[in-house]
Amino acid sequence: MTLPCCVTLLTDFGLQDEYVGVMKGVILSLASNAQIVDLCHQVAPQDVRGGALLLAGAYRFFPPGTVHVAVVDPGVGGQRRIVCLRAGGFLFLAPDNGLLTPILTQHPDQVTAWSVENPAYFLQEVSATFHGRDIFASVAGRLCQGLDPASLGPQIAPGDLVQLPLPRPRVTSKGIVGQVVHVDRFGNLATNITADLLRQGLAGGPSLTVRLGDAAINGIATSYHQVPIGQPLALIASRGTLEIAVREGNAAARFQAGVGAEVQVQRR
Repeated sequence: MTLPCCVTLLTDFGLQDEYVGVMKGVILSLASNAQIVDLCHQVAPQDVRGGALLLAGAYRFFPPGTVHVAVVDPGVGGQRRIVCLRAGGFLFLAPDNGLLTPILTQHPDQVTAWSVENPAYFLQEVSATFHGRDIFASVAGRLCQGLDPASLGPQIAPGDLVQLPLPRPRVTSKGIVGQVVHVDRFGNLATNITADLLRQGLAGGPSLTVRLGDAAINGIATSYHQVPIGQPLALIASRGTLEIAVREGNAAARFQAGVGAEVQVQRR
């Protein structure tokens, strides 16, 4: 009996067109045992950085051996490479445009990469505009069949892969300065300030003040219900990073803030 293979799909395709469904059809035509998980298809169009951050927050919660397919690919049909990456017990398929930057950062000594070049593993006819179907899905299905990634093309030194200049928080004499890196559908403002950095750079949750523009939030809450409805709060969210939220409200709208907004955490 062939064991099921888990494949995740992360794209900026949305769901109003047939693109995602067709990718699944190609994978299942090659590997009928595949279990396909829609990680996210609402990445903003061409938002490579946003896709990279979503992938980084999700990939490790899947079984070892999962094939993570990420297609946010504004360079489709051009000179950009497609790469297959093995890291952390997983396989990743993505354009070489920085989408895998967090994976490379989190596994600096555990990465093996290949350039996906062998047309034997693509669909017979490759469109210039839909590599998600003709290359990514086809290769993912064959990886589920047990294809050795080394058959896809030459090995690449991880240091030769494109990496994005992702923003990093910094510790100052006054505290920690970071920024909003993602706004979810609830309007919660996710930052790049990790719980570990808070513990290392600042001690004592209740004695901290989180500043966003002119707004100041005192203390780090442990849940949304710790404040009254309609009140803002800061807490460590499910990705392990500091988040600014409004209980049963929308922090992005409340503070007129989005990706790139500066967030400061200081001792009171």
